[in-house]
Amino acid sequence: MVNRARRTRLFALAAGLTRAGIAGLRAKAPGGRGRWERTNYAGRTVELYAGPAAAVGAAVGAGRVRPVAGFAVLAAGLCGAYDDVAGAGDDRRGFRDHLLALRDGEITSGTVKLFGISAAGLVAGALLKERAVDKVLAGVVIAGAAHFVNLVDVRPGRAAAAVLALGTPGLLRSGPGAEFAAATTGAAAAVLPDDVGERAMLGDTGAHALGAALGTAVVAGNTRAGLLAHAAALVAAAVYGEKVTEAARAWGGRV
Repeated sequence: MVNRARRTRLFALAAGLTRAGIAGLRAKAPGGRGRWERTNYAGRTVELYAGPAAAVGAAVGAGRVRPVAGFAVLAAGLCGAYDDVAGAGDDRRGFRDHLLALRDGEITSGTVKLFGISAAGLVAGALLKERAVDKVLAGVVIAGAAHFVNLVDVRPGRAAAAVLALGTPGLLRSGPGAEFAAATTGAAAAVLPDDVGERAMLGDTGAHALGAALGTAVVAGNTRAGLLAHAAALVAAAVYGEKVTEAARAWGGRV
């Protein structure tokens, strides 16, 4: 009963902070509303408020369970925010494009994001697990989950729905894994209506943060065998990123 009540509180905390963040940013629009607007795939103007709000909501919720997890979520969101701003208009996508640019001496916003999120994932993994192999696997899972959610964020609601679908089973567990899952799904549920309704989009900020939060839930809820399976699946998703994105784009029509 205590665990269920704690999960409920963490879900409500993450969801409430996310909704409050959206409302606060919409009211203030720091830097002017133009900075917070983008044109989506259908040519509609959508707001970016949901991304930072979800990042903060998920980070605070995860941080209540383990501070290092909140750090990883917030770091992933900040790296995504940098790419949202500095990488606007850059058509290069995927690890290959950015690593090729790095080979040629150019540090792109995507490269900063790649190494920043990977470092944050490894730091969190090192502190969430005890054995060296598990620490590395945990880092791969956290960073890989952040990348995966961003890969599917190509149509309204895809990323938030994926986080809910993958995170909800974790609520049935006990212990920290379920608590991380509660914070993650709370933030995702809070942004889903606006995302599906094409009033807002997560951007890299929200997608990476929610993905990192999902990764912490996976890490906390699995032993080495589970970590290895998840790490392998996420690495495969990164390698075949274009196919993952195409599948997400085609999934469910327009939503």
